[in-house]
Amino acid sequence: MADAAVAEVYVDATGRSQKSLDDVNGASPQAVTNTACLELINGIVSFVIDVTFDPITYPFAISGGTIKSGICGAPWAVTSGIMGASLRIDATRQGTGSCANTIIIVGELQGPPSWRGTYGFDGSASAFKHTTLFRAWESCP
Repeated sequence: MADAAVAEVYVDATGRSQKSLDDVNGASPQAVTNTACLELINGIVSFVIDVTFDPITYPFAISGGTIKSGICGAPWAVTSGIMGASLRIDATRQGTGSCANTIIIVGELQGPPSWRGTYGFDGSASAFKHTTLFRAWESCP
């Protein structure tokens, strides 16, 4: 019995047929982003944070977002970070006032979905302790 010939089919990340594997590898995938709502808590202080991230990577690469409230000089523009077993959020002040210019938030995953760690200003990441809670897979209200 002869083996039946099998036709090779090449499909890129968008689901479109391609002529060859080289065409598939050369196709650039569409950028994908999602939003999550986080809340950093340090005693009575609470920062409401929206992050924009790439859901295809893990840990999730944070590409933007906003620290909306709870911090001097809000809003703050989230510039980069990661969200997974570890948390890191880098942001710069957009608001007014005599506040620091940057913040770094770092943490380690704990349960229920939250990160325990520290944050600091203008290059420091260890000035204050915090717990950052995961609130939702959408923008904060």
